[in-house]
Amino acid sequence: MESRETVPAHPVPFTGVWRFTAPAVDASVPQARRAVRDLLERQRVPAGDDLLHGLLLIVSELVTNAVRHAAVLSPELAVEVAVGAEWIRVSVEDDHPYRPTALVTDHAQTGGRGLLLVREITAEAGGTCDVAHTAGGGKIIWAAMPLGTVP
Repeated sequence: MESRETVPAHPVPFTGVWRFTAPAVDASVPQARRAVRDLLERQRVPAGDDLLHGLLLIVSELVTNAVRHAAVLSPELAVEVAVGAEWIRVSVEDDHPYRPTALVTDHAQTGGRGLLLVREITAEAGGTCDVAHTAGGGKIIWAAMPLGTVP
């Protein structure tokens, strides 16, 4: 994220950054979702049910995209969860250089709307998402949302 957050005098106990890797295979999708859910529960992150559901759906979509579209050049992916006092950010990194864009909604299409869904969930929660290149030539797709009440 572009802006810098002021660090509170007494850090909030649930803040931090956690990262784990997984093979770019179908089984990693539910495993990543479960790992993120368990992490947020273990750290007692104050995410309401709607926010938690949205975050887990985003993780599922991003890991699915990495498995489906990047596995040939990136046999491993990384999932990162960063939590601040007022926000939470999830990201998925792979080594494939292609930078995807959200597709225009086509109701006749049966797939390919994952990033559009990620953008909609993030926007509805008052957050933002984007794709960034890594120093190694891959990409990170991330979504950041405020903690608190989600509409």
